Amino acid sequence: MKKNCIVAQSGGPTAAINASLAGIVQGITDSGYFEHIYGSIHGIQGVIREQFLDLTSSTPEFINQLKCTPAMYLGSCRFKLPNWKDDTDSYKEIFDIFEKMNVGAFFYIGGNDSMDTVDKLSQYAAETGSNIKIAGVPKTIDNDLVCTDHTPGFGSAAKYIAGSIREIAYDTYIYDVESVTIVEIMGRDAGWLTAASVLARNGKNLAPHLIYLPEVAFDEEAFLSDLKNLIKIHQNIIVAVSEGIHDASGAYLSATDAAADKFGHAQLSGAGKYLETLVKNRLGIKVRSVEVNVLQRCAGHMASKTDLDESFELGKKAVQLVQDGKTGFMTTLNRTRNVPYSYELSSVPVCEVANKAKAVPLDWINKEKNNVTEEMVAYLAPLVLGEVPIEYEAGIPKYLDISHLL
Repeated sequence: MKKNCIVAQSGGPTAAINASLAGIVQGITDSGYFEHIYGSIHGIQGVIREQFLDLTSSTPEFINQLKCTPAMYLGSCRFKLPNWKDDTDSYKEIFDIFEKMNVGAFFYIGGNDSMDTVDKLSQYAAETGSNIKIAGVPKTIDNDLVCTDHTPGFGSAAKYIAGSIREIAYDTYIYDVESVTIVEIMGRDAGWLTAASVLARNGKNLAPHLIYLPEVAFDEEAFLSDLKNLIKIHQNIIVAVSEGIHDASGAYLSATDAAADKFGHAQLSGAGKYLETLVKNRLGIKVRSVEVNVLQRCAGHMASKTDLDESFELGKKAVQLVQDGKTGFMTTLNRTRNVPYSYELSSVPVCEVANKAKAVPLDWINKEKNNVTEEMVAYLAPLVLGEVPIEYEAGIPKYLDISHLL
């Protein structure tokens, strides 16, 4: 008798996470390895609540549209499982549901916190002798997962950031007035996405003129000095900053007084606004700040084809590995060449990924700490390539119906 499988999504949305879901569904459909594909609504919490969609009879049309639909078709959660050695109740409940539903594999698509869940479930399965395979498929716009060249979702977010910075530059340059525009970009402790703003430059457009990443301490006086020097040369200055920039003591410029989330992450907001006030008070120059916020992770109309294709293939790879008997892994992408761009798919034990983070190499940041190097440009350039054909309805992008989440 064939087993069934469950797939779920978790963490922050991206323009590519549904492509990985589509890859899993396509891989299982092609192989016929599992009897039913159940989608858990709202991540691991959906398993506990027994809230599922049956994806078994997904049509080619549905899979193609799913691949191009942003955010999470199955919904998300930010639920932190306790350590199974301290509290087994949640695990017993989850695995009892797995057994009741005749589940042979659980696929979890997500970022660092999601891989923590995959790792804990894998450990519990091994400890209790369960044959249920646990597989992780990566995603995060932050690009901070270790053991993989880059993460699904990052390329599309990078494309959106670079395109938006270039458009902001066009908007800014029309005025014959000295000005500073500060663009705040997501990135708590890793500056990959802010670094991607460098792709807005094309020889004619020099924006962003300054780039500040959280991998190095932010010096307010050096920042003001950078602006004063540049305003003598360029009338309109555009600055890209990570939301997670911090001073030499490690204090975030934008940390709020709100409590941290369940995974211990400080709630960040307002680095751009803080710097806007600083420039206004100290330099007296016309200044504005732009917080890109969720736009950078939900812009399906500007997704990278390379990103969606890779995400899809990483989902299919997870299915193949489970069918080969593997468990407790995360699928990975290993770059083999920049030009022409090529890569290989593989996997690593998820314990090597969970609760670790990949920072921008310090030698990819210039010595003045206000720009990135050509090595960064070479790394980023292939990831934003290709356009995704989007279906439109009344002039607006048409995506899959997600009323099941409402």
